[in-house]
Amino acid sequence: MEIRDISKLIYKMKLVEQKISRHFENEVGFSLTRYEILVTLVDKGEISQTELQEFIKIDQAAITRHIKILEEKNYIVRRRNPNNNREIYVSLTEKSKEEISGCSRNCSSLDIFFETGFTKEDAENLLLLLEKVDNNLK
Repeated sequence: MEIRDISKLIYKMKLVEQKISRHFENEVGFSLTRYEILVTLVDKGEISQTELQEFIKIDQAAITRHIKILEEKNYIVRRRNPNNNREIYVSLTEKSKEEISGCSRNCSSLDIFFETGFTKEDAENLLLLLEKVDNNLK
């Protein structure tokens, strides 16, 4: 591929990602990153902030910023490890558990991806391609 073809492809992916992220946030009520933080905590339970950062694959400043906002909105609780004051554990509040559960039931308009001829198989293939690109960049 020529560099111009590659730049057009990357730019198109960027534009589509921005649209999808806005649509997701409008429907779910959380940014995609904050939603991923919350569902990771649903899956893993209480974990350290460092472990959460590694699961989500964002830098330390970003995870701290997102956690601070989620804590201010009473979606998560942070506590220090009594045996290691530098380690912080993060867990969900009841409010966040209820809202995440509600998202799963009420966010049907996210099906817009599948109402326009975009099949579940298409989504699985796209995910495989994106994982391939991601693995090639490591």
